Amino acid sequence: MAAGKCRLRKDDKVKVIAGKEKGKIGKVLKVLVEKDRVVVENVNFIKRHTRPGGKTPQGGIIEKEAPIHWSNLMLICDKCINPIRIKMQRLEDGRNVRVCSKCGEIIDK
Repeated sequence: MAAGKCRLRKDDKVKVIAGKEKGKIGKVLKVLVEKDRVVVENVNFIKRHTRPGGKTPQGGIIEKEAPIHWSNLMLICDKCINPIRIKMQRLEDGRNVRVCSKCGEIIDK
């Protein structure tokens, strides 16, 4: 499976635009490039039934975030405070940076 153009990165603020979690806002915890998925904080919880073991000595039902496809997410611009599309732009020093398509603000630090 070919990897798509996922331009989301860890610690980005995103909004869910499709699916059962539509409208929720969270921070990107992990990007799974090979599966085109992203793990977002407090979005898409699943219940995992685990046996007692090394990491979970108690065992039981554990809730955790499951990955969500990156196409169901939109980046939130800090300046606009709206979900935005991303443009890529090359700076004078040769770096490629992500830019807000609405206000022109550089998103990368």
